[in-house]
Amino acid sequence: MNNFITIQKNVTVQIVEKKSKFIAKLYYVESQEEIENLIKENKKQYFDARHHCIAYRVVENDNIIEKANDDGEPSGTAGAPMLKILQNNNLCNVLIIVIRYFGGVLLRNRRSC
Repeated sequence: MNNFITIQKNVTVQIVEKKSKFIAKLYYVESQEEIENLIKENKKQYFDARHHCIAYRVVENDNIIEKANDDGEPSGTAGAPMLKILQNNNLCNVLIIVIRYFGGVLLRNRRSC
């Protein structure tokens, strides 16, 4: 399984949107164990953040293992879109963690059914 794209180095980017602070971290990874350790480290480092959304794709034993988690954000609004970007760009051995400090303002209007 060598037909995929990956990243060369880890990257961290921070933005503020409607008073919420987002810290996005991209990691090059080689195993689920490494992924779980990085998630734990980030949750410990940013213990006071409201959300730690994740998406990853990693090749282990010639199989692509992938997962996404919204961590309390509205279902399907965080982890799944990040995973879709990884899939659409054929990226593997990549972990994305987006840490959100909620600023008190909702990012989108919620509609009632």
